[in-house]
Amino acid sequence: MLNVGTLQWSTLQRRIPIVIPIRPCVADSMKAPKASSLTLISSPILTFVYSLVPDLSHPPSDAPRTYIVHVAQSQKPRFLTHHNWYTSILHLPPSSHPATLLYTTRAAAGFSVRITPSQLSHLRRHPAVLAVEPEPGPPHPPPPTHTPRFLGLAESFGLWPNSDYADDVIVGVLDTGIWPELRSFSDDNLSPVPSTWKGSCEVSRDFPASSCNRKIIGAKAFYKGYEAYLDGPIDESAESKSPRDTEGHGTHTSSTAAGGVVSNASLFHYAQGEARGMATKARIAAYKICWKYGCFDSDILAAMDEAVADGVHVISLSVGSSGYAPQYFRDSIALGAFGAARHNVLVSCSAGNSGPGPFTAVNIAPWILTVGASTIDREFPADVILGDGRVFGGVSLYYGESLPDFQLRLVYAKDCGNRYCYLGSLEASKVQGKIVVCDRGGNARVEKGSAVKLAGAGGLGVIMANTAESGEELLADAHLLAATMVGQIAGDEIKKYIRLSQYPTATIEFKGTVIGGSPSAPQVASFSSRGPNHLTSEILKPDVIAPGVNILAGWTGRVGPTDLDIDPRRVEFNIISGTSMSCPHASGIAALLRKAYPEWSPAAIKSALMTTAYNVDNSGGNIKDLGTGKESNPFTHGAGHVDPNRALNPGLVYDSDINDYLAFLCSIGYDANQIAVFTREPAAANPCEGKVGRTGRLASPGDLNYPSFSVELGRGSDLVKYKRVVTNVGSVVDAVYTVKVNAPPGVDVTVAPNTLVFSGENKTQAFEVAFSRVTPATSDSFGSIEWTDGSHVVRSPIAVRWSGDSSSSL
Repeated sequence: MLNVGTLQWSTLQRRIPIVIPIRPCVADSMKAPKASSLTLISSPILTFVYSLVPDLSHPPSDAPRTYIVHVAQSQKPRFLTHHNWYTSILHLPPSSHPATLLYTTRAAAGFSVRITPSQLSHLRRHPAVLAVEPEPGPPHPPPPTHTPRFLGLAESFGLWPNSDYADDVIVGVLDTGIWPELRSFSDDNLSPVPSTWKGSCEVSRDFPASSCNRKIIGAKAFYKGYEAYLDGPIDESAESKSPRDTEGHGTHTSSTAAGGVVSNASLFHYAQGEARGMATKARIAAYKICWKYGCFDSDILAAMDEAVADGVHVISLSVGSSGYAPQYFRDSIALGAFGAARHNVLVSCSAGNSGPGPFTAVNIAPWILTVGASTIDREFPADVILGDGRVFGGVSLYYGESLPDFQLRLVYAKDCGNRYCYLGSLEASKVQGKIVVCDRGGNARVEKGSAVKLAGAGGLGVIMANTAESGEELLADAHLLAATMVGQIAGDEIKKYIRLSQYPTATIEFKGTVIGGSPSAPQVASFSSRGPNHLTSEILKPDVIAPGVNILAGWTGRVGPTDLDIDPRRVEFNIISGTSMSCPHASGIAALLRKAYPEWSPAAIKSALMTTAYNVDNSGGNIKDLGTGKESNPFTHGAGHVDPNRALNPGLVYDSDINDYLAFLCSIGYDANQIAVFTREPAAANPCEGKVGRTGRLASPGDLNYPSFSVELGRGSDLVKYKRVVTNVGSVVDAVYTVKVNAPPGVDVTVAPNTLVFSGENKTQAFEVAFSRVTPATSDSFGSIEWTDGSHVVRSPIAVRWSGDSSSSL
């Protein structure tokens, strides 16, 4: 069984992660709302789309104001109707303005009410109330979208205009389906459906024909493998059997890769701006392969085959195996991607969310573009201010009533029943009216706030403290309670303050959205899975990193931004993190390159992305690794961070085709039956006879014509040689490239020849790289090879491991 990948789909740990299996959450069975309900900010109960302005204080007067109240469904007495229950909650102190119940809803578990600020404090203390949020005021003018800006994409130059925004390129997204009513999937200003499209749109009760248009040109659901696992039909009261996305993950990845331009997008006015996918004119074909209990091999393979037959150009797949990557011939994604490569379709996949440990990357077949996750220079600060005046930085997407304008008593959840703040584990008398420090881990992050809120009369705030496992990685969550997340260092200091202070107090200051150079960006996310490649050490994985932390993109109308059953809010956009978010960024950029260079192979596109990637952050230093606090390295970030505009003009590419990959399979010792799984032909008596790649017969897997170098030295292997062939794709036909070697410490690197001369008749040139051990090394070492003609720099990373040496710099 395979599982979908994000660090947390809904900013919390939940089911179908790419490498960390976590508990399922029952899907909301409410009828899907109309698309327009997602944008009606004047109809709060239907939409739950709110303003997130930094000033969350009450109005100065006691004039009534409209609030949206979210309640815990489990607290409802059985003998009361929802309306009567809500009315009983509104037994508030007398006022010159009596409380007025405006709207109620069972499905969303909440109501809207008009009350005064003086009545508000009483309402918030009710044990069934999860959150109270003011109805938003007028929106602020939106700034431009940030992620494309961070990647350097612009309307006036570079990859966007030179590719016509990937018009007519078809991106197949294999995921949890799609929510078609979102503005991101409007087909305004799009040309007709490409004539090469051979697919179809599956129509059902909740997925009418109008769900498909010139943007979503196809949609299908694959569930036979899932139903076989269930040993019966899907319970359609719990999850939709159609392509409709009731989870949110597939909608988020689809809109990231190829969503259209949407003005005034935000999550509660966090990250407000003009949302757009990487390839705004590309078409989307949605293939629903993931369900409540996971994604199954038979469904994945069937969908990948169908996508290729339908005519997609790029497959975006934020899905991977659980645990270590399986052997290629047992890996359904590797098999499906091999078939896609045979038909000139690029497959982009998540590296996984099992970092920061080594050997954790999945989807590591060399014919796959494997993408790790990085940060961008946008933060959502929510600082902890202690009673002794110290301030510790945190992050949060909370929007609701502000904390009192005075410091609250601060307690550690370990002293109140459970350090992780499990539901029902906290002693009410010890958390009531206080801010509670909960350790990260053990349960869903947002669920911790619910546990604090629901403990008797409830606590008022939460500080989630990272442990050593997560270090300084901060992920913003749309909390139901005033809450923030702090790193391990800050968390330890806050807990020390609680332990040593006679009367510890604190408050949380929410600062909205901040863009800037501190902390530096990009950094590699701690959760991002890493190499070395545990199957084939000669192939460096991941290939690249791309934005994957706190990414704003479209969301389903079926569940709230936290995806918790107790979260009744509905949003059009959500902010989540994971390599599932980085994968569609790379997929969309690949679609742009496919449009710019329709004759390029998937390997050439991948090469362009890898050899133009950068390794320096916006402070001028080397990219850092949030998992270790040190500089990142190629086992963590691959070739580096994607640079779309530079990839438009790479100069040289390392090309490969299906023959190269068959020669690779022979070089790793696969037998006739194992290779037959890839070729889908009867096993040949000698399947490797005559199998050569463009570098010739592969003496080792390291001879595959790959844009990076991964080498093992030691234990008698003090000299390793790899062959490569590069193709000139630059505008100058008679280009001359010379090599610059940045040798890893302890290694001598020799390139022969050291000059490559191209012409109209000789567009390809071969060279050989020799790696030899010079001095004993105490850790893995890294370097690079750069070919340059004066205008292009074609960079390939080098990663060297020392056999028999247990130390590592990972």
